[in-house]
Amino acid sequence: MASIPLVPSAVKETPTTGQSHGATPDYDVIIIGAGFSGISALYRLRKEGLKAHIFESGSDFGGVWYWNRYPGARVDSETPFYQLNIPEVYNTWSFSQRFPDHVELRRYMAHIDKTLNIRPDVSFDTRVNGCTWDKESATWTVKTETGATARASFLILATGLLHKTHLPIWKGVDTYKGVIRHSGEWDENTDMTGKKVAIIGAGATAVQITQEVAKTASQLTVLMRRPSYCLPMGQRTWTKDEQDSIRAWYPALFDAGRKSYVGFPTVRHDVRAQDVSPEEREKYFEGLWNTGGFHFLLRNYNNVVLDPEANKIVYDFWRKKVCERLTDPEKAALMAPERMGYYMATKRQPLEHDYYDVLNQPNVDIVDLNIYPIDSFTETGLRLLGNEDAARDYDYVICATGFDSFTGSLCNMGLTSADGVDIKDVWKDGVRTYLGMMFHGFPNAFMVYSPQAPTALSNGPTIIECQCDLAISTITSMRASGTRTIEPTQAAEDEWKNNMNAMVQHTLYPFTNSWWNTSNIPGKVAENQNYILGIETYERECRERFGAWRGFDVGMQTGRGVEVGS
Repeated sequence: MASIPLVPSAVKETPTTGQSHGATPDYDVIIIGAGFSGISALYRLRKEGLKAHIFESGSDFGGVWYWNRYPGARVDSETPFYQLNIPEVYNTWSFSQRFPDHVELRRYMAHIDKTLNIRPDVSFDTRVNGCTWDKESATWTVKTETGATARASFLILATGLLHKTHLPIWKGVDTYKGVIRHSGEWDENTDMTGKKVAIIGAGATAVQITQEVAKTASQLTVLMRRPSYCLPMGQRTWTKDEQDSIRAWYPALFDAGRKSYVGFPTVRHDVRAQDVSPEEREKYFEGLWNTGGFHFLLRNYNNVVLDPEANKIVYDFWRKKVCERLTDPEKAALMAPERMGYYMATKRQPLEHDYYDVLNQPNVDIVDLNIYPIDSFTETGLRLLGNEDAARDYDYVICATGFDSFTGSLCNMGLTSADGVDIKDVWKDGVRTYLGMMFHGFPNAFMVYSPQAPTALSNGPTIIECQCDLAISTITSMRASGTRTIEPTQAAEDEWKNNMNAMVQHTLYPFTNSWWNTSNIPGKVAENQNYILGIETYERECRERFGAWRGFDVGMQTGRGVEVGS
């Protein structure tokens, strides 16, 4: 799809910020967020000759990797796939590990900036607090807490999947004289050496923190409602020679990842778990387990998330492997119970390096919050209910209590519809999107890394680049054809949501609550947010619908203004 030549704005701009001298600057596209999504969108828009600017609340690039600096923070998508498919960047960069940590990922972001010189098109430390649509001019006006405003024909919301932190409300928090830290708002100067520490949560973030803090704290208490079914990471260090030798294969690997189910080009195992002997299953499981990463899930038998019996077979193998390492019987009963608390692969399964080994340590204890729930904070720690007689003293309380996933950022930036209704009110009874990328009432607004897409079941950069390509090819096609506005219909949203829910109806996903279905936030509607047919199918379906304007009202530029039709 071709784009029409860019018509220069009459507004004089300040090159480093995009701000004007005495007037509101005009852009073709405003992007909100400077993580993987925002960078990917900006790179593609530049290549099309479109004028774009990013507003970012943080002080630098990185998105989730700018904010997440807690001990052990590390990606669980492996290299080379956890990076952007930008040749000028990957040809001059080498990751040092199979699963890079947060420090290396920020260095990678700095390398992107140095290579592409994208900083002049970004306003940092600039939190957006208003996005309004003007029907007459068919433009979005973005306002920020700094007082800056900007206009654009299109909006790309790259605000992230897991950004807005969730902190439960507990009694007595204000009386606590120790230190409380949420994993998403971490002070890197925090030193817990020799301290008494409590960590609330046992999800992916808590697993990473526990692995590190348990090594130096005098005492660590893990307070959890249910355990994670962790898989072996299989971490390893890459040599420069290895990186250089595999780089020639990157184009083929990225292409294969894009055409795959989740962004990793693995071959799916089209065999039912019950159709082979126990001996053959055991041998196959061992091979997957030793490979590390998510291969134990991605290449397992084809009915694991469809059939409770097959799921239990996989769980029993997982439990056996964990109990070989977690030798304390009381701790093993909590972290790898004989009766599984939820189905395998129906919520996030973290990758671990030595999690079960550190849980064995005598300075680590585990509390089941279902039996001993938190009653309140005290001046010196926590008081638990149950049969505990005294409060527990802690110097630090770490809240690995998660995020307001999928929609948390979008619903806290003053984004309003063409009729002036805030998106949080539009979605108060449940999320509504079309293709997981646009929504009725918000013309020319695209989402990236979004609800109702393959997001939580995908390698981040792969689905991000897929959605950025879809958004930008739509924008360039509109400009080439004289189409001024695009907006999905309510009927199209209904169809998309009904189809997504029909996909999971005969799977085991609906039986497990987690941030995957937004049930982790009190008062938030628990509902399916994941398109489960994979990236390749999703992209093909989206391209067919965008290409034919199916499910959209489009506005054409005429001498009388904008005429809208389906």
